[in-house]
Amino acid sequence: MSGAARHTEPVDVHLIAVREGRNGPEVLLSRRAGAVYAAGLWHAPSGHLDPGENVVVALVRETREETGVLVDPDDVRAAVTVHHRSPGGGTRVGFFFEVRRWKGTPQIMEPEVCDAMGWFPFDALPEPMVAYCRAGLDAYRAGARMAVHFQEPGDPIAYDPTADRLHLVHAAASGVPLPGPEAEGRGRVRSDRGPGAG
Repeated sequence: MSGAARHTEPVDVHLIAVREGRNGPEVLLSRRAGAVYAAGLWHAPSGHLDPGENVVVALVRETREETGVLVDPDDVRAAVTVHHRSPGGGTRVGFFFEVRRWKGTPQIMEPEVCDAMGWFPFDALPEPMVAYCRAGLDAYRAGARMAVHFQEPGDPIAYDPTADRLHLVHAAASGVPLPGPEAEGRGRVRSDRGPGAG
């Protein structure tokens, strides 16, 4: 591997803002517009990390910039991580976060790249939607913590159920602690017992 360039991938953050609607939970989505990738398609508010940011800080910033609402970092919940490959071959990692509390009312803050915003029931998502975003929402609804969404050349950017590439990655068994230094220390019988030790 000497002299070989290390593999790197962009990191995205995606907001899954959830509210209780008339017929159950609804998610906030916006429609991309202008000279951007996937213009005309629906997507969750999202963006890239700025240098030095962690993913939670980036989500809070992107949410404020795109929707105008303020999110407390303590109200951000990990939802699902998606390893994605676009039809053009570019790969990236997306962190999807659930948020159920915020201050303010969501509104279009960047009209040059967004021409609509609204709340949609999870079982009636709008079309057309970016396949990558739809993969994250479907994985979230399935209760997955990680998913792979590797599209093939020629696949549409918009979600198409006949070309769905979502693969859910099963979670490790929860509640089973793995041995570590602390566990090993607790399990040892001390051999340095001094005078008076019973």
